[in-house]
Amino acid sequence: MKLDDYLPQIEEIVERALDEDSGRGDITSDILISSHIKAQASIISKATGVLAGIEIAKLVFLAVDPFLEFISLAEDGTKIQPHDVLVKVEGPVQSILKAERTSLNFLQHLSGIATATSFYVEAVKGLPVQILDTRKTIPGLRILEKYAVRAGGGYNHRMNLGDMVLIKDNHIAVMRKQGLGIQEILEKARGGAPKDIRIEIETTSPEDAFQAANAGADIIMLDNMSLDNMRHAVKMIDHRAIVEASGGVNLDTIRAIAETGVDWISIGGLTHSAKALDINLEMNV
Repeated sequence: MKLDDYLPQIEEIVERALDEDSGRGDITSDILISSHIKAQASIISKATGVLAGIEIAKLVFLAVDPFLEFISLAEDGTKIQPHDVLVKVEGPVQSILKAERTSLNFLQHLSGIATATSFYVEAVKGLPVQILDTRKTIPGLRILEKYAVRAGGGYNHRMNLGDMVLIKDNHIAVMRKQGLGIQEILEKARGGAPKDIRIEIETTSPEDAFQAANAGADIIMLDNMSLDNMRHAVKMIDHRAIVEASGGVNLDTIRAIAETGVDWISIGGLTHSAKALDINLEMNV
């Protein structure tokens, strides 16, 4: 995932965030600090983690004042430690202070997601499994949050509803009311989907997973299954589809889940529950 591919959307996100923060303008800085005063500021890590969002922070500062000098001293995806200087910014103090909060909000939030993702990736190190995000993202920030997952070593599930046919429990419940089983549901999906679109179906038992494999599903989700049922399902699917585990995943359970032989493990908590990483800005005066 490359940020440049989404630059217009990202610039719009930054603009909205700055508009939200500006209100009637930074009246505190405007009253207390003359517009001609210049200084240098440093963005500094206060915690150990994985960095994400440097380019977003740069967009914020330059959107406030294109004449600011923004010098990145660390790259997204790198591990950072307390006291690491991540960025130097030079220019009018008023401009730096107007960009400070918004840029840090992005950096802290995205670095928190990258850091959380890195913990899960490390927990399954050595096993042939990928850690994936979900669509459980803050509305309007999905592009950035999924980018942060990549910075942390994870992978992206579908970006939006149009990326994949994903037949979930509610779809299945409605279709079963019409008398359709897994075979018929997948046939209907295959008949209506574009040829380049993969089809995934959620299952809750090894038997359903076996039926889905027989019916030609591309990806089979094992939803909230026990470890024994996951192992059984993986064996029954027998490499005929990508196998995704979902539900009940945390740092205490993920290694055992990965050892069942699944290919993917999707975790909503990477984006909806990640703790912000402590990063701040200090004026060098």
